[in-house]
Amino acid sequence: MTRPITLPGSQKLAEVCEATWPPASRRALGAWTIRDGQGGGNRVSAATEAWPVTDADLPAAEQAMRALGQEPLFQIREGDDRLDQLLEAHGYRVRDPVNLWAKSTAELAAAPIPRATIYTMWPPLELVRDIWTAGGVGEGRQAVMERARCEKTALLARNGDHPAGAAFAGIHDGVAMVHALYVKPQERRQGIGGMLIRAAAKWAQGHGAETLGLIVTQGNHAANPLYADLGMTRVGHYHYRVHPDVPV
Repeated sequence: MTRPITLPGSQKLAEVCEATWPPASRRALGAWTIRDGQGGGNRVSAATEAWPVTDADLPAAEQAMRALGQEPLFQIREGDDRLDQLLEAHGYRVRDPVNLWAKSTAELAAAPIPRATIYTMWPPLELVRDIWTAGGVGEGRQAVMERARCEKTALLARNGDHPAGAAFAGIHDGVAMVHALYVKPQERRQGIGGMLIRAAAKWAQGHGAETLGLIVTQGNHAANPLYADLGMTRVGHYHYRVHPDVPV
């Protein structure tokens, strides 16, 4: 019987995400933290509030992001209600509300995984990169994985003799996080996604992580039920707000 552990909350998972899925650079700009994502997606490009901001602080953040070639984009974390209201008043629209899920690695790893179905490796095989690229995890996001300075692995799932899916996992401060999980359309509804999560948990447990977390958009109606079926707990949420001139 596994001993109970306290699952990390949204603040801790945000810290783990920053370490395992890092921006190319980040800097303080007054009350803001500005990130240079270099095409790695919302998580590595969004600005966050370091302390309470006012309307007068907004133009500096917008200009800094545009200078990086990025759209003005802000991550709204739990507790950022005033920032959320400020941005809404300036016409900023909600983009990609997400759920944060977590569970102990011991519990996830307890279920057996069929032999010769999941492989872990770093650096990733070209086959893994091809799966990611087909799933929209392109060069910008793969560069995020390369620059992550943490214990990390790529995972390859096979279904018989077919490559079926891939994922990336990293560990920070005893917590593992899974990113870039993708299962080929023709291989779905066969348990591949669940096996990738359990294999990531087993790998993470072997490297000292007690908890595994992940982040998924609330609109992903395949992934959220999967994580619930795996017994994971929704421990938090956040969303983004994007400039009114930018498509949501």
